[in-house]
Amino acid sequence: MNPWKNIASLSKDEIRSLQNRKLHQFINQYLYPFSPYYKRLFDSNKIDPAQIRTIEDLKNIPSISKQNFIDASGQTSNPLDYILQPDEKKIRQSWPASKLIPLALNKIIKGPEFVKDALEREFRPNFITFTGGTTNRPISFVYTEHDIKNLYVSGSRMLDIFKIERTEKIVNMFPYAPHLAFWQVVFGGLASAYFILSTGGGKVMGTEGNIKVLLQVRPSVILGVPSYVYHVIRTAREKGLRLDSIKKVILGADKVTEAFKARLRSELAAMGSKDVFVFGTYGFTEARCAWAECPTAPGVSSGYHLYPDKEIFEIVDPKTGEVKKEGEDGEIVYTSLDSRGSSVVRYRTGDFVKGGVTYEPCPYCGLRVGRLSSDITRISNVKDFNLSKVKGQLVNLNHFDQTLTAFDQIKEWQIELRKKNNDPFDVDEVVFYICVKEKTDKIQLEKDIKKSILVATEVTPNEVIFVSFDEIVNRLELETASKEKRILDKRPKS
Repeated sequence: MNPWKNIASLSKDEIRSLQNRKLHQFINQYLYPFSPYYKRLFDSNKIDPAQIRTIEDLKNIPSISKQNFIDASGQTSNPLDYILQPDEKKIRQSWPASKLIPLALNKIIKGPEFVKDALEREFRPNFITFTGGTTNRPISFVYTEHDIKNLYVSGSRMLDIFKIERTEKIVNMFPYAPHLAFWQVVFGGLASAYFILSTGGGKVMGTEGNIKVLLQVRPSVILGVPSYVYHVIRTAREKGLRLDSIKKVILGADKVTEAFKARLRSELAAMGSKDVFVFGTYGFTEARCAWAECPTAPGVSSGYHLYPDKEIFEIVDPKTGEVKKEGEDGEIVYTSLDSRGSSVVRYRTGDFVKGGVTYEPCPYCGLRVGRLSSDITRISNVKDFNLSKVKGQLVNLNHFDQTLTAFDQIKEWQIELRKKNNDPFDVDEVVFYICVKEKTDKIQLEKDIKKSILVATEVTPNEVIFVSFDEIVNRLELETASKEKRILDKRPKS
């Protein structure tokens, strides 16, 4: 049963009460008794799990981050440490009578094998996804049948938030891989009985194959990685094709700016699809689900609607770890309330959000669940890009994206960071590879790019190189990689 409608209508105080109750239950009946890692963490810090009763008590639990999954040599640590591993003795010791009595009755009525099978289904790992490995080696997160059901739930909730009707046809262009985005769409569609054709992205059917699917299926909804969806749409337009069936575009696995949404709407409008809604999503492997925006006017984001019965979001000061107030900026910290396989509590995502979380009812769809601001900087993805030798300061690489996307003449771009003369002790150099539309004044555009980048980042590109469309597609690996290679750090290690 999916109690989404009831949960989404609860008041702020009722939601907080629900989360407090579920947090205490999850910590005491699942996490502490069954998780090897958290058992050690609580015991070594002398934390009594019974005293974790409210969201405010979470601050007493040390946070973890991606670095907890990496050992001193840079290899991934033992993933089994984070998987819930119950046995009959631990269950008897930690579960209340209200949970043990039904098990005992089922043993008598249906037999011990039935109970054993039910517990194995709830806790035995049967599925796995991996982090993208953008900043470290890929890290595995496992699911049990219980977690797969939660993936069904979050997927169906997202389709509801997007206001997609069951009669609509959907094409999923996320790359086929053991990554969250592809499977969130697949399981969400199965849970809601929607028609979804998953192409596997560029690596499976190629761009030409994806375009043929769009022409033949005539979907009203398409999903995928922002850069690849834009690549497919732009390629179709350059071929003079008409795609007038598309009403909604849902993007995930990467940050989506309002400028990018506007450009995508413009491309689709030129092919006959008018008034298209373009949605961003937010998700990460460690949570094993994603969150959605609801329909709004162009240029406006509702924020990502959260699932208060499944998780708790805290926003903390990145330096001190102090919990911030509603609506304040800070780092996103995630706590699961209903997981069985790989389970994390107080997981610091490395993502910084401006505007934090608000608990006011959504002014666009009316849902009363918390909403996470969509102004998120994935600082974990730009880790260690130290540009101090260029202009004596650290640069937020997201400003490159926002600035270059605003130029209508630019089709695609890539940034390469390198050392002068390939000497690890020499100065940093920033090189832009740019593919432009026909009849573009390249000399003027180069001047405009350098001026705009200087204003946005206080860094001037060392070189702007104009390349062909085929070369930029190959450089970005748009048709072969799970994520485009938008910013390359080719500086040798010192």
